[in-house]
Amino acid sequence: MIGLKVRKDLEQFFIEDIGTSDLSSEFLFPIDEQAEAVFIAKESGVFCGKEVIEIGFQMLDEASRIEVNITDGDVVQEGDVIASVKGNIRAILTGERVILNMIQRMSGVATMTARAIELLDDTSIRICDTRKTTPGLRMYEKYAVRCGGGVNHRITLDGGVMLKDNHIAQFGSIERAVSHVRSRLGHMTKIEVETSTEEEVLEAVKVQADVIMFDNCSPKEVEAYTKLVPEPLISEASGGITLDNLASFRKTGVNMISLGCLTHSVQSLDISLRMKGEL
Repeated sequence: MIGLKVRKDLEQFFIEDIGTSDLSSEFLFPIDEQAEAVFIAKESGVFCGKEVIEIGFQMLDEASRIEVNITDGDVVQEGDVIASVKGNIRAILTGERVILNMIQRMSGVATMTARAIELLDDTSIRICDTRKTTPGLRMYEKYAVRCGGGVNHRITLDGGVMLKDNHIAQFGSIERAVSHVRSRLGHMTKIEVETSTEEEVLEAVKVQADVIMFDNCSPKEVEAYTKLVPEPLISEASGGITLDNLASFRKTGVNMISLGCLTHSVQSLDISLRMKGEL
């Protein structure tokens, strides 16, 4: 991740959470009281969010000493000490919730991605995300997918052309839409086309779309359609695929499977912050 963006985002998140001041901490503790706290994993999973811990507490207390024991993408077990922070007690308690929310969410995404790869159990197929992310958190969730072993689809709308069913229906046909876009597009940008029938797949192949997506297709359909897509064109399955049915797409021959559930249906990894005196 880019530290400058992390710092800018955290500033807004802290402002949202703190308001004018943390009344609880300020009324209880002297301004110069020091303390130590640790982050502990309460369940196993894949950790993600090292920079958030390091930058977040430094923003609230420049003199704080932060030690993160693992790196992004590492597996943690229940009871593992992820990180420790020594510094101003007010800063620790004020920043606790925002930082925990971020690393729990990111670790949940990384964990779910790793689980998807495990369930698919097919190294010839790559797992990727979608744009079904939390507004304001896309960079963090996309980064977490990579930490879990997946890859990213488009980050933003200008990251590539993706002609979906609504684009094609409004413009007339796959062939017309691809030809029109290609005449205006730079040579560095790929074109993806969404298809759902054999006829549409063949039309997308005919116009040499860089990526051909099979939308809401069964494993048998995906296997059949993949055979129609020659190299170096890329095939992708998407829509209606969850962790529950992911294994059924194993050995279908498709290059990519994109999963919206990695970000829109993820459960945060359970991580807690404990003052050293509580341990």
